[in-house]
Amino acid sequence: MDSVREYEESETYVPHTAALTAPGAPFEVVRAENGSLMYADGPRTLREFVETTWAYGERPFLVGGGGAVLRSYGEFFAAATALANRFVDTHGLRPGDRAALLMGDRPDWQTAFWATQLAGLVAVPLDAAWSGAEAVRVLDHCAPRVLLVDDERLPDVAGRAGERIVVFGGGEPGTAGAPAGLVERYEDLPAPDPYAAPPDIEIRAEDDATIVYASPADPLRGAVATQLAQAGAAMDARFRAAADALGRGELPGLGPAPVTRLTSPFSAPEALFEVYGAMAAGGPLVLDGAARTRRPGWWPADPAGDAASPAVESRVSQETGERWLRGQSLPYAYWRDEEATAGAFTPDGWFRTG
Repeated sequence: MDSVREYEESETYVPHTAALTAPGAPFEVVRAENGSLMYADGPRTLREFVETTWAYGERPFLVGGGGAVLRSYGEFFAAATALANRFVDTHGLRPGDRAALLMGDRPDWQTAFWATQLAGLVAVPLDAAWSGAEAVRVLDHCAPRVLLVDDERLPDVAGRAGERIVVFGGGEPGTAGAPAGLVERYEDLPAPDPYAAPPDIEIRAEDDATIVYASPADPLRGAVATQLAQAGAAMDARFRAAADALGRGELPGLGPAPVTRLTSPFSAPEALFEVYGAMAAGGPLVLDGAARTRRPGWWPADPAGDAASPAVESRVSQETGERWLRGQSLPYAYWRDEEATAGAFTPDGWFRTG
């Protein structure tokens, strides 16, 4: 017989969980049709989530280690909106097209990622520490329509054909073997219009949002998560902020916005959770240049660890000791690998972690 443990029963029980997740509460948790836990309310896509940050206006979003404001929320949203509109209006990209990101931890990484979500594209973040050959292997596997790359890494991938390339940094497009007609330099694009609206497109909860590769080694496994799953991860961050505020004796949203320090590379799944947390509270995300490493854990966070989710449950098989997870914020498949998908994901929503 298997043992099933939900968030409220785990050893990392967060005080006030019952009050926050009860029927009618802000983070009410219900069962989906397949039995999986999910939030009853909240955003159903990452676009819905990020659009709320526009209201933060001139609040600092990305902050350097010395305290310098690199981007306000208003500047960030205007830049992401401008790039999203270019994806749709100029490049003819459509929801479901894949966009690969290969950059270091520069502020433009966030602009690029959220532009993909405002345009309904599927973001494929590549680890900036991979070699050029490793990055090319993953690019060949996911076949993006557009590659968003910094000038430092452009020479490693510029020989590819077929996708459009947007280069971030001071390098000139068309160099190092890149097809000049398909390359443009981000810094040469028109200045963002702070009053422009994102593309007028439909993005559904069931549409794919991200493909994440844990490794460039064989067998290549890109974990595919829907918009609803990533919106669930964003709601997890909101929940944690609310629970932490109550734990301090404060009403959620009324105290000063917490400062979030980036502890993982932008391309790591756990970094997304940190970004979601900063955005959920309208607080600054500090990029101090400290050493950052990928932390071991599940996608996008370990529900038995320090970033637990009330919308994820776990099952441990007494026969094999294998741990299974089920919940809103988990992926549902491996990209272009039906056999691996069938072996890891069950029809009723469980993910076998192995």
